[in-house]
Amino acid sequence: MDKTYDVIGIGNAIVDVLVQADDDLIEHFGLTKGTMALVDEAQAEGLYAEVGPGLETSGGSAANTLAGVAQLGGRAGFIGRVRDDQLGRIFTHDIRSVGARFDTPAATEGPSTARCMILVTPDAQRTMCTYLGASVGLDPADLDLEMVAQAKVLYLEGYLWDNDEAKAAFIAAAEVARDNGGEVALSLSDAFCVERHRESFQELVDGHVDILFANEMEITTLYEANSFEEAADHVRGRCRLAALTRSELGSVVLNGAATHNVAPFQLGPLLDTTGAGDLYAAGFLHAYTQGQAIDACGKLGSLCAGQVVTQLGPRPRGSLKQLVAQHLG
Repeated sequence: MDKTYDVIGIGNAIVDVLVQADDDLIEHFGLTKGTMALVDEAQAEGLYAEVGPGLETSGGSAANTLAGVAQLGGRAGFIGRVRDDQLGRIFTHDIRSVGARFDTPAATEGPSTARCMILVTPDAQRTMCTYLGASVGLDPADLDLEMVAQAKVLYLEGYLWDNDEAKAAFIAAAEVARDNGGEVALSLSDAFCVERHRESFQELVDGHVDILFANEMEITTLYEANSFEEAADHVRGRCRLAALTRSELGSVVLNGAATHNVAPFQLGPLLDTTGAGDLYAAGFLHAYTQGQAIDACGKLGSLCAGQVVTQLGPRPRGSLKQLVAQHLG
């Protein structure tokens, strides 16, 4: 079936503000290095004012993935809520500039646009303070269901599962995608998020998901498994494909009874792990929607992830098309 879009994503519309920091700054803000903390609007404004200049890009897990798909040459679109403010305009301009369609109307009242302060220390650890703001107000009325119906794959971000209205939007979009011959992909996003919603995530995987993306901690948390191997046994067959990333060990893709082991790409010194899982999903889904073999999907995912960890920020600075030509021919 011919479709207008390769991948349409639904997720939190967040502006990432990346700042290179030292341990003293982390301590000054009373943060625990390497963790993510949720902050309110007043705290977010205070941090934004005090940390100084940073790299501001449209972010959020699904938005990073869709930007990656677009940079690879795929036809991509994103659905997420921003406010009609300065950061909302930054988000909108930035994601459109990489070639992704983004038409969700900005909210004219309520919380300001979400932002994530990402403090990156010299050891490549990222300490994040996230204000979710307008993004979590996404509801079924924000959906462009015509766009969803025209997607080969609908990609859903697990972070949004904390909000009941967003959850309803997920299910509505998944049903439209399926009814129109599309497939549904889900990123589990975060082990703590999985822990909060274990049973409903399991039901979602069993009933609505064709392609699952998860890292080692997320998949073991989902099935309360004692090892990665045990978790892989649990998820095998529950969805058509499960792409499970394992950092420096590469990734494992489960496809029915078949197991595909994918080696990592090490393209330079590790600088910042922000966006590694997001770019893995971008590479995988781009190859998948172009009809490539499962091994090739995993390999392109691994290449994109291997590139993004060598730079500051979740968006590849160089050309992903050139990267593919150089390493995959």
